[in-house]
Amino acid sequence: MPMSSPDPSTPTSAANEVNTTPYLRRIKSFVLRAGRLTEGQAKAIETLGPKYLLPFTGKAIDWQLAFGHTDRPKILEIGFGMGETSAKIASIRPQDDFLALEVHEPGVGALLKLIGENQLSNLRLMRHDAVEVIEQMIPDQFLDGIHIYFPDPWHKKRHHKRRLIQAPFAKLLASKLKRGGYWHLATDWEDYAIQMLEVLNQESQLQNIGTENGYALKPDYRPTTKFENRGLRLGHGVWDLMYQKL
Repeated sequence: MPMSSPDPSTPTSAANEVNTTPYLRRIKSFVLRAGRLTEGQAKAIETLGPKYLLPFTGKAIDWQLAFGHTDRPKILEIGFGMGETSAKIASIRPQDDFLALEVHEPGVGALLKLIGENQLSNLRLMRHDAVEVIEQMIPDQFLDGIHIYFPDPWHKKRHHKRRLIQAPFAKLLASKLKRGGYWHLATDWEDYAIQMLEVLNQESQLQNIGTENGYALKPDYRPTTKFENRGLRLGHGVWDLMYQKL
């Protein structure tokens, strides 16, 4: 997760943690956090999982099978935490389809619960390493948009190499965007914002479309979380970045 003190409602863990689950065999983009499922989360996985939780197959995703159509914008989210932001964006953008990746099981259960409560038909989830999903299941020039909000900042300098936003990953992910597609990121760690800016500005497939010092204004569709509001009241910054595929 991405914050000074992780907030369960913000997107975070699909991009960072340690594998204790048998079917997660190669760990590249995450570190699993411990956590117990609530009764509601477990029930959501049992009842809604068969429809909304997609399996990792290692083959190109069948969007028609997953969503029932292929003619709407396709948005990938990496690391949705407890899913509050994902659900809100899906609800205010019903014309778009969202595939959200997360490895933290309570987060998956929480978002499935929100899907049921809000009757969201345009959101599907996958519990698997984001890098493997992107490499093996997302075709090149397939996505219309990518969201990565508050990835783990690995704030100690010696851990910066573990950060998700590095040049090889940026090149891989940019290759999955259609021409004209967008990539939206947000972080509340200034030095990570600077690193993101440096890495993505150097990626030849992308154009920075920010408005101020390379950063972007927060778009209306990204809700402000409780944790983010608390940080803003304390004077902490939040940096949004927006790129377009050339």
